[in-house]
Amino acid sequence: MKKPRELNMAAIQGWLQSVLGAKDFIHLMFSLLLVTSQLHLKIAALPVFCWALDHVARFLRRNFSRSSFYRGYLEEPCLWVETNNTTLSLLSSNAELALGFLLIISLFSWRRNFIQTFMYWNVLKMMYRAPVTSSYHQSAWAKIGRTVNPYIDRYAPFLQTPISMVQRWWLR
Repeated sequence: MKKPRELNMAAIQGWLQSVLGAKDFIHLMFSLLLVTSQLHLKIAALPVFCWALDHVARFLRRNFSRSSFYRGYLEEPCLWVETNNTTLSLLSSNAELALGFLLIISLFSWRRNFIQTFMYWNVLKMMYRAPVTSSYHQSAWAKIGRTVNPYIDRYAPFLQTPISMVQRWWLR
């Protein structure tokens, strides 16, 4: 992400769009939302742990690959993390969605926070659209849809209208 060459609105807008879609910016937004939260949800640590594991494995592999300690004890776990990066990203996406639903459920408790929930769902929306995370989030949402839709169709067809309204908001 280079700085904009010129300080005009078009150059700054192009630079900001490249920053907003970056994986690190999305992780920063996720972390800021949860650090400032009144709720202490343990599941929020799972995506952060997955990201940290990925960064540490890449760092160790890049900087300490010649070390005998690395080759003896850390090479195999780092290789496992790198080969299972897709699995870790799917786990992270599922945890992020579960956290979103927990925030919705928390709206019915005494520690409710409407603004945080709204902001978190906008971050999830951004994750759904960003190229670096979209495939994982779309896969998680498809799995949720395959699981939940038959029950909604059978037992609660009156929920189809509100769900379609939420889906239109999500996809616009």
